[in-house]
Amino acid sequence: MIDIVLSDKAYENDFYPLVKAFYPEETVKVYSMEEFAGHQKDRHKTYGTWEKSLPEKGFLLPGQEKTEGQPDRGMRIEVELQREFFLIRIIGINKVVRQDEDKEGSAASREKRVPCLSEALTKAQYKNTLKRALYQLLSQEVKRELPWGILTGIRPTKLVYELLEQGTPEDGIKARMHEEYLCSGEKVDMSIQIARRELQLLSEMDYRKGYSLYIGIPFCPTTCLYCSFTSYSIAKFAGLVEDYLVALEKELEYAATCFPDKKLTTVYLGGGTPTTLAAGQLDRLLGRVRQLFDFSNVKEFCVEAGRPDSITPEKLQVLKKWGVSRISINPQSMQQGTLDLIGRQHSVEEVKEAFHMAREAGHNNINMDIIIGLPGERPEDVADTLRQIRELEPESLTVHTLAIKRAARLNLERDNYARLKASEVPRMLEETVRFAKENSYLPYYLYRQKNMADNLENIGYSRYGKEGLYNILIMEEKQTILALGAGGMSKFVFHKENRLERVDNVKSVTDYINRIDEMIGRKRDFIARNDI
Repeated sequence: MIDIVLSDKAYENDFYPLVKAFYPEETVKVYSMEEFAGHQKDRHKTYGTWEKSLPEKGFLLPGQEKTEGQPDRGMRIEVELQREFFLIRIIGINKVVRQDEDKEGSAASREKRVPCLSEALTKAQYKNTLKRALYQLLSQEVKRELPWGILTGIRPTKLVYELLEQGTPEDGIKARMHEEYLCSGEKVDMSIQIARRELQLLSEMDYRKGYSLYIGIPFCPTTCLYCSFTSYSIAKFAGLVEDYLVALEKELEYAATCFPDKKLTTVYLGGGTPTTLAAGQLDRLLGRVRQLFDFSNVKEFCVEAGRPDSITPEKLQVLKKWGVSRISINPQSMQQGTLDLIGRQHSVEEVKEAFHMAREAGHNNINMDIIIGLPGERPEDVADTLRQIRELEPESLTVHTLAIKRAARLNLERDNYARLKASEVPRMLEETVRFAKENSYLPYYLYRQKNMADNLENIGYSRYGKEGLYNILIMEEKQTILALGAGGMSKFVFHKENRLERVDNVKSVTDYINRIDEMIGRKRDFIARNDI
């Protein structure tokens, strides 16, 4: 157990993921000092004498006994905020090892005193200074670096993209990403390559004067072990599907009136698994979308077919009938044992059959998703998955690194799967990078999530001209995305103000059905108050 105790919980989203990145197998909890006061007596027994905190003092207390093969985590990490500097200090159970900032470089360094409060520093720069100091101490403690440095939750290519837009030379971008964020050279080079491709693709569309549409279908055949998205078993919730579609159609009718002066750029039907709908339901929904919206400027119409056990020839024909230009068929792994473990309830052969059905139906832009870091898999399993995907030759491949979300069953039941932890995830990622290069797949978008295995990334690869445009628009947050359906999160982009605002829908299917007028009202009220 690692306890993070802070005087200001505004720093939770900065400290928690960074500590978690260094100690991915540990349970990490965050407390305010007031919340932690109730645990103080028990902590005395574990850590020895508790030092009385100052009013502006926060603590991170990893009080875990040493685990074989891991650094000694019997320590306390203090973060003391003062007027002219902050002090970060690692204190072992039986010792205190100190060093001032000007002696940095000694192997014994366990203390940093860094000037932090300055009119020249923005809030973001202040946080980054704090995170760098903590990163350096933790890196010394565990004796390893993180490939993305202090970047734990943001989209690194967005930073690089903006620097390229500003005309920053490549050397300047590399220096900033390394010095401010402590990113490795390999990751910076990859970010620059992807950001340049994104710039080229976005320059070919008038995204500032357009918007994109996301339509969520929150039903799945089953819920996968790693999933934390809003999804409901179609078998259990089949009785709600028709009512859901009625509510969704009502929201679609409103959405079609939102932006009379904007052109629709991309449409993405996701979930969940949209193809859990019956062929007739899918036909009705897509037909209504085409009837309500002007598709004359749409550059991409994508449907996340997803689970092969939900795909039929009839549904694939429906997608072609309504002009769907890109689909995804997502095995996640081509190892049958892994599919069984993560709850997919379909076979490897069904993946291949679904892919061939899609080709026969005329679909010529197919993406496939895989996840590296799944429980029990090793690099050779990933290599075999890639070998089987090569035989199918999809137009694009999206490689996800497992991110264990708090709400996922893999996290909630983690003790049941402890013996199945993935190993050598960086080697798995290397396998995918090599595969992409050897098979003419170019990286075109990248994003990071918190709690990712080995603090790595998700990368989208495609053959030239087959990129997923919606993926770029939403990841780089360059265009307003109107999100419909349960769990939808609309993002409104204000380019002149460099501002992004979100308006969410409720996640529960029953709440969405019962409160559809409220969901529409949220968007209507927001749009009325803002010049979009």
